[in-house]
Amino acid sequence: MTANNYKGALQQPLHSGFGASSTANDIIKGISLAGKTAIVTGGYAGIGLETTKSFVLAGAKVIVPARDAAKAAANLAGIDAEVWPMDLMDPDSIDAFAERFLETGSPLHLLINNAGIMWVPLRRDSRGYESQLSTNHLGHFRLVARLWEALKKANGARVVNVSSFGHQMAPFHFEDPNFEHREYETLVGYGQSKTANILFATELAVRGAEFGIQVFSLHPGAVGGTDLNRESSNELMVKLGIMDADGNIAPEILARLKTIPQGAATNVWCAVSPQLENISGVYCEDCNIALLDADVPEDFSSRTKTQGLQPYAVDKENAQRLWALSEELNGLEFSAN
Repeated sequence: MTANNYKGALQQPLHSGFGASSTANDIIKGISLAGKTAIVTGGYAGIGLETTKSFVLAGAKVIVPARDAAKAAANLAGIDAEVWPMDLMDPDSIDAFAERFLETGSPLHLLINNAGIMWVPLRRDSRGYESQLSTNHLGHFRLVARLWEALKKANGARVVNVSSFGHQMAPFHFEDPNFEHREYETLVGYGQSKTANILFATELAVRGAEFGIQVFSLHPGAVGGTDLNRESSNELMVKLGIMDADGNIAPEILARLKTIPQGAATNVWCAVSPQLENISGVYCEDCNIALLDADVPEDFSSRTKTQGLQPYAVDKENAQRLWALSEELNGLEFSAN
């Protein structure tokens, strides 16, 4: 298995047979996950819920960690998935979830780090960490570390980090990741956390290769109908050109929005595609491996395309530095051996 994607060495698209309009059902068709166990964070809303449905349809046992258990139970009504309590901003909660899973003795075949927040005002977790970094990256880093033995036991697990094209909004700011000494900008915080998702996948792929653990990160696309923007202000949306003054989504934005089933397709493709059996560590989009893209304008809002991978998100030094910082901020050692 080729797992070293430093500098984007493996970022070469395949003839996947799928594309931007493919749905999760298109991907899962003909795939059996019978006897497999999956965990999908955020698996009760938006593309996470669609991912859960696909795995259940294919015969997997699916566990959905949920901060809001009542909402999760309601959204998953009629779907054969288990809801267990967990809050990605609460390290004790993550540890309790992982301990409960490890006690079952089950191998973990699929771990989809899908949950995320965006557009939020400055908030901090109990440790003082900025909420998007805490939720989108640090919580998932801790979850993988705590579940590592179960992933190894699967003899061929896959870990999927749901990142975003939003990683192009910001590299990782190692000097001040929690906005203690710089002005807080919500999209810069989001971009940093999504860059972290890719850097984590890049390094985890290298460390997991000897155990047959494959790791992928991805951009699901701009997806309509999710609750990711539930805290965004109309003022910000207008400023970014996403909405007009009357609250209508700009036609050019609307034209490229994916449906939720289309948005979940790359999640599912990374998790189950046999085309990825001998590769790990790559960043994907539109059910394929993305191309490197170093041509980003200074002003992100002037960006005209929404594809590609920034080289800083697959840089070896950045990936290893983030790993060490993530251990430090989480107060744990994750040697991945």
